[in-house]
Amino acid sequence: MKKLTLLTAILIISFVFVITIKAQDSTLSGIAILPFHSNGIDPVYIETSESILHLEISKLSNGDVVSAERTKDALSDKDCLESDCAVEVGKKLNVDQVLGCRLSALGEKIIIQYFLVNVFSGKEVLIDQISATSIEELETVMKRIAKSVVEIKPAGKSVEVGNILEGESQEPLRRSSRKNVGLSFGYLYPQNGYDEDDRSFVANLHLDYEMEEYAVGMLLGIRKGFAINIYGDYLFTKTDFCPFVGGAFGFHWVSHNNFYDPYFGQSIDKRGDGFEITANAGMRILHTYNFQILINLEFIYTLNEYDDSAIVFTIGIL
Repeated sequence: MKKLTLLTAILIISFVFVITIKAQDSTLSGIAILPFHSNGIDPVYIETSESILHLEISKLSNGDVVSAERTKDALSDKDCLESDCAVEVGKKLNVDQVLGCRLSALGEKIIIQYFLVNVFSGKEVLIDQISATSIEELETVMKRIAKSVVEIKPAGKSVEVGNILEGESQEPLRRSSRKNVGLSFGYLYPQNGYDEDDRSFVANLHLDYEMEEYAVGMLLGIRKGFAINIYGDYLFTKTDFCPFVGGAFGFHWVSHNNFYDPYFGQSIDKRGDGFEITANAGMRILHTYNFQILINLEFIYTLNEYDDSAIVFTIGIL
């Protein structure tokens, strides 16, 4: 009973953490994006980048994003490059924040500088810059800037799976692949069957592939016998702390001692192998790097004659 209570507490904490993360959406009541200013870049690319940024902020924010046409009307064909001008535009449009952005060519690189102004205080709450190594990378850069603006934090801290820039992927630890191989270790705590053992050592080999919001793979495990499972996990975030829940289906050859029945005066062999069903929850830490710390909590049930079920807790590296 104590083991099940512990499992319940851990699962509740995990889901509360997930809900907290999902609740961290922006609460902006409105934001205006000033027309981009550029130096040495084709206007077509500037227009496309501006459109991408509008769309990404609209997706990430709960507030309204003022249309480009309304913003241009408020500017009255004037250039706006400073925070004082941005505040005046924000007051005309009745928004909380105004974003300004400048793109400049520097050799083969494109430097993107941006600032976010709070209209009511008149202060810049965010000033940052980020570089793109090519025109094609501007799409990823705009996604990073949108996340940076909505969460009001530097672009360097808005890294997540799917928006890592080419220059960052060349860093020694940054992620370059979604294919993972790893090992995890821990203990199996029997809830039913397993010869009423207290616990047993577990070692797992993971062959893992990540998609946009899911991870699928194969697990080969030594867990009081041998297990092979196909699993799927739903990933709640793309950031370095990524909670997940999922399940698995496979086969488990559970090692059992022969049961001696005193009534018949002989040992009775029951079938210890069978299909296995798994429900699990956990956390992937350092999710945007080329190695991840994996924390996993599972409840496993084996369809055999012993009705084996257990809680498995493991920690490992992908």
